Amino acid sequence: MALVKLVDAYPNYKQEIFGGDDIKGYDVYTDTEDKIGSIYDALVDETGRFRYFVIDTGFWIFGKKVLVPIGRVRMDYDRHRVYVTGLTKAQAETLPEYNDNMTVDYDYEERVRGVYRPTATTAPAAQPAYNRDTYNYDQEQPLYAVNEGNNQRIKLYEERLLTNKNRVKTGEVAVGKRIETETAQVSVPVEKERVIIERTTPTGATEVAPGTANFQEGEVARMEVYEETADIQKQAFVREEVNIKKEVTRDTVDATETLRREELDVDANGNPVIHGNQ
Repeated sequence: MALVKLVDAYPNYKQEIFGGDDIKGYDVYTDTEDKIGSIYDALVDETGRFRYFVIDTGFWIFGKKVLVPIGRVRMDYDRHRVYVTGLTKAQAETLPEYNDNMTVDYDYEERVRGVYRPTATTAPAAQPAYNRDTYNYDQEQPLYAVNEGNNQRIKLYEERLLTNKNRVKTGEVAVGKRIETETAQVSVPVEKERVIIERTTPTGATEVAPGTANFQEGEVARMEVYEETADIQKQAFVREEVNIKKEVTRDTVDATETLRREELDVDANGNPVIHGNQ
């Protein structure tokens, strides 16, 4: 039977099987509380059933990786531990080594099973003969059946809606200024002064008393003349003020999802006494 690694059979195994936990790295002990190593991986058959744990023996036997049939282990999820029943250091040293690049075929599994099967001294009864063409894991319940007496913990899962908010940029407002030009016209009244010279001839000859006539040359009178010119300048004034601010509006988003939940079904034959907590 083809065996695959745990992540190949269940890519999301942490959530699907172990409720977010990862058994890789669990400490491994013998049933006498001697630490063997840690869980390196698991091997699953084509039906999705666990068949072996891959144990990294660490310093116990110098980092050798070996297979332990699932029927020989007991899980302690609360302490993150795995207990292997009846495995001695001598047995572990005789187990064939496992590596990631190898193919676990029938011959390799037979070498593994040969270590865990009872010996003639422990089980005098004749050992059954196994055939590669007819072999089935159910033929060896002690190696591959989960021992219900090992206080296995069944996890019941349910789905819940988890809400979160993501802040997403939906737009951008840029406020700037531009310059517009126009031609302005203004009228400024100005004044100019001019000098008017009037010359008149007396109608009758008027005799001037001797000595009163003042004959002279050059400047006789001076009069200053002024005019106004327009002085037009530009000056900036505040025409308008603009305040920029943001306000937050709140809304409620409703979502509907179908949630699944596992319930425990107990199928009892006969009249067993079952105690359970509600």
